[in-house]
Amino acid sequence: MTKHELTPERVESLYRSMAQRIAIVRARLSRPLSLAEKVLFGHLDDPAGQELVPGRSELLLRPDRVVFQDVLGQTGLLQFMQTGRERVAVPTTIHCDHLIQARVEGAADLRDSLAENREIYDFLRSAAARFGAGFWEPGAGIVHQVVLENYAFPGALILGTDSHTPNAGGLGACAVGVGGADAVEVLAGMPWGTLFPRRIAVFLSGRLGGWTAPKDVILWVAGQLGVAGGTNAIVEYIGPGARNLSATGKATITNMGAELGATTSMFPADDHMAKYLEATGRAEYARVFERHAELLAPDSEVERTPEQYYDRVLRLDLSALEPHVVGPHTPDRARPISQLAAEVADPANGFPEGVSAALLGSCTNSSYEDMTRAADLAAQAAQHGRSVASAFLVTPGSEQVRATIERDGQLARLQGIGAVVLANACGPCIGQWKRPESATIAPNAIVTSYNRNFPRRNDGSAQTLNFIASPELVTAFALAGRLSFNPLCDSLEGADGQPFRLEAPQPAPEVPAQHFARGRSTLVTPPEDGSAVEIAIDPKSERLQKLAPWPAWNGHDFRDVAVLIKTQGKTTTDHISPAGPWLRFRGHLDRFSDNLLSGARDAFTGETARGVATRARDFEAQGIAWAIVGDHNYGEGSSREHAALSPRWLGGVAVIARSFARIHESNLKKQGLLALTFADPADYDRIRAGDRLDLLGLAELAPGKPLECLIHHADGSSESLWLDHSYNTRQLEWFRAGSALNALRAGRTGSERVA
Repeated sequence: MTKHELTPERVESLYRSMAQRIAIVRARLSRPLSLAEKVLFGHLDDPAGQELVPGRSELLLRPDRVVFQDVLGQTGLLQFMQTGRERVAVPTTIHCDHLIQARVEGAADLRDSLAENREIYDFLRSAAARFGAGFWEPGAGIVHQVVLENYAFPGALILGTDSHTPNAGGLGACAVGVGGADAVEVLAGMPWGTLFPRRIAVFLSGRLGGWTAPKDVILWVAGQLGVAGGTNAIVEYIGPGARNLSATGKATITNMGAELGATTSMFPADDHMAKYLEATGRAEYARVFERHAELLAPDSEVERTPEQYYDRVLRLDLSALEPHVVGPHTPDRARPISQLAAEVADPANGFPEGVSAALLGSCTNSSYEDMTRAADLAAQAAQHGRSVASAFLVTPGSEQVRATIERDGQLARLQGIGAVVLANACGPCIGQWKRPESATIAPNAIVTSYNRNFPRRNDGSAQTLNFIASPELVTAFALAGRLSFNPLCDSLEGADGQPFRLEAPQPAPEVPAQHFARGRSTLVTPPEDGSAVEIAIDPKSERLQKLAPWPAWNGHDFRDVAVLIKTQGKTTTDHISPAGPWLRFRGHLDRFSDNLLSGARDAFTGETARGVATRARDFEAQGIAWAIVGDHNYGEGSSREHAALSPRWLGGVAVIARSFARIHESNLKKQGLLALTFADPADYDRIRAGDRLDLLGLAELAPGKPLECLIHHADGSSESLWLDHSYNTRQLEWFRAGSALNALRAGRTGSERVA
């Protein structure tokens, strides 16, 4: 543990500091505060002078922790090396979870990954030691689960370079997924800036029972809000029902808040969080937060009459909630399980009847409680001699979970019905699934307890339709082997040929009675002085490439800008910057950029885009700047910074869309690209194939001031339209400097901007 790690004594000091900051802001606003406001205000860099206008002000905050996964950790650390700092300014950890490919089973897959990714792991390990970060070795688990087990606590402000960082909201943290440049600024000692979020509340009453699980709460919410309904908002779960859920159940819900586009999601601190902290060896943290409970929940007036204090309020009775299934291809296509069979039977939907694979676990749903309830169903099936009817893959979220369910028998019960246990890693959830080609040559359905289900997300195949459900339903689907199966009313056939019904799994303990088994120790703590550690990057490497500063803006308007591509419909970061087999090149920006927009739909052809990166390289070689034109919610999904890095690397200057997803818009700004929106969304239709654009008035660009775009059509005609933007004064300086990192370095050293 480094000398600046957050001990219980330092958490006590943090709460006292938060109380002082909150008191300053409360006096300014003279109104009750929500939970998210308390945590944000408690971390303000300047509580007395900070502008506080929701939806407009940029809040400058001081996070408590930064966490990297091994993919964005590569570019994050490569960018941090440009700052000239000797040590990270806040507690930081790096987690190796994304690069382990699911092939056979966990132990063999981990051995293969250690051999194949040694260069990357060695780089990350040495960089962690050099700069003072903790390094969690491959096999330790998925970053979000490891953070929940070791670092999250109520009221913490955590930044993570993964969109599902909000998982820590299950322990009352304000945990936000960001791009690497955001993280690097904090590591360099700068405050983190974010738009003052809107406020959404989900008021929960009642209590879950029977087949219904915490997963069903977020699937229902996704159906209500949609994939963009939470953009630039923090979702707070309040009410008596919120306090009936386990800490890990809450984490499932906050984890998938990323599918709403939300900044993050949070729960108030309660006894369930204290119980989880105690079970994970952090009882002292529980005692500390209990002494400061008023900081870690909404004011009573806010919870009593939420409609007066939130921009939107959803109300849900947990006692009446039916298990839900979402998908395929989008996490907001939601319906209760009772309606799914009819949709499967309707040929217009094109849903396969058979389940080709069922996947249990992931960072979202691999808790002790989840695995115990799934194992309950496995035990019932085994009593009738029933095994799974489809491939059944189980991913423990961490070594701690794996070791504990091995000790307590859940793992054996799942393996007893045919489950294959994968490594403690992201695996198929992030596209690291080496699946037989024969499984994907035709449309096929998979069911998962994962969080994201865009086309090609899991196995690289657009033929695979991913339906997301609770661990309980996923296990039931695995046993039935068919998508139309409803365990609440349908029967299975036992080995004796007799029908039997699965009973709803019994309520499971939220933490093990014997506390958690730690398993193999895999945290490498950095030395007190890492200055002698050498970070070697082979200049001939195909996997690592040093980054150089981007050039600064030259002070002129962008003229004769080619339209590289106009994308149509959903364009997620999976479409802009696909993962899967490309993950191995994430540390080598030039190699990785060959995948640019290879999953997007080209609006001019109606087909999946081809050769976008090649066109971009051709334009760059000719000295022609180019821009991307996008549809609604462009950049939805992962925090994948490469979706902004690759366009910048290949010569792009702007992305013009009908609207942006929050993280991607921020990533574009950080890398010095112009992120612009059509003042009239219908103007998207005015962009034609072969157009060239002039972006005019850049020297006068100012907050709230639209930009003129002159379109030169291929037929010789021209027309103009207006483009909006959300840049504030600080963000415009990033553009002028060439990137946020350039501006940071210039401000820190007093040197000229890098050209």
